[in-house]
Amino acid sequence: MRIDAAVLRAADAPYAIEPLELADPGPGEVVVKIAGAGMCHTDLVGRAPGGPIALPVILGHEGSGVVDAVGPGVTGLAVGDPVVMSFDSCGTCGTCRASRPGNCPRLPELNMAAAPLDGVPRVTDAEGGPVHNRWFGQSSFATHALGTVRNVVPVRRDVPLELLGPLGCGVQTGAASVLISLGVRAGDGIAVFGAGAVGLSAVMAARVAGATTIVAVDLNESRLDLARELGATHVLDGADDDLAARVREISGGEGIQFALDTTAVPDVVAAAVAGLRTTGVCGLVGVGAQEYRLDANLLLMGRTVKGIIEGDAVPHTFIPKMIELWRQGRFPFDRLIRTYPLGEINRAEADAVAGKTVKPVLIP
Repeated sequence: MRIDAAVLRAADAPYAIEPLELADPGPGEVVVKIAGAGMCHTDLVGRAPGGPIALPVILGHEGSGVVDAVGPGVTGLAVGDPVVMSFDSCGTCGTCRASRPGNCPRLPELNMAAAPLDGVPRVTDAEGGPVHNRWFGQSSFATHALGTVRNVVPVRRDVPLELLGPLGCGVQTGAASVLISLGVRAGDGIAVFGAGAVGLSAVMAARVAGATTIVAVDLNESRLDLARELGATHVLDGADDDLAARVREISGGEGIQFALDTTAVPDVVAAAVAGLRTTGVCGLVGVGAQEYRLDANLLLMGRTVKGIIEGDAVPHTFIPKMIELWRQGRFPFDRLIRTYPLGEINRAEADAVAGKTVKPVLIP
């Protein structure tokens, strides 16, 4: 079928909207007509020279829309169903069967490479050349995206479908890291480092959990203001010389029970760990760091550092829960969103990088 998509042909090139040909869905596959696609920080991996992504490529991994076609053997999804697209996983390994799809051993292969698993192109350009379309199992910066039954989540019909895409990755990561992976409970305290879409989603989730101390840390004053409105009890300037000391002061001197780093900045991660109480846990969701240097004595005393992928969520169960919390007015993720036409993807990317927009959503 004919589709239009934002194609990235080189790491330093702008996106270009191109007419392409998308193959029919195969066994277990689903074509989704995109209503909206969130732009996530992880999409910038495509800008890394020599990175893991095969080029040319269609990026985008926070798509939402309506099922347009289903392949052989697909059950639980039908043409016309409203859906949110999330990350892909194999579904058969022990980790997936233990409801930890974010830790699937095949996660890099199924999500990060973007190339077809069998080597057969599913999208071709006007000259018949291949364009890779398996970024996070979807490549949703397009009018249509090809997903699988593993990463296409049916949702209710009475919600603004074009805004739901970010629930598939960034918002899910922040919220589930708090509610599932860290298990924040009523009365707990948490410090969230980085007030982008992931961090602000974590702030909202901490409020849902009943945390009594919610500290947001960022360099952008407007994002700190928004963090206060969304539930942060305290905000800190990320340029502070001793963030760990400030966090300990806020928590009464002992240190805070939970920290979540979304920045992947080594000095910030070190501060996040140093601000914990002795039984505290720091979750790491930031992408891009090569190594962290931590005080071994802090860990020896009992502090824990854990890597988190997608909040340890199962998208098929967690995405509907976030939607219900939004309907109740308890999780206003839509306040993070600014919409752009798909044709303005380069402006959306520039606004996100400059911090002008928390979560761009592209509308085909």
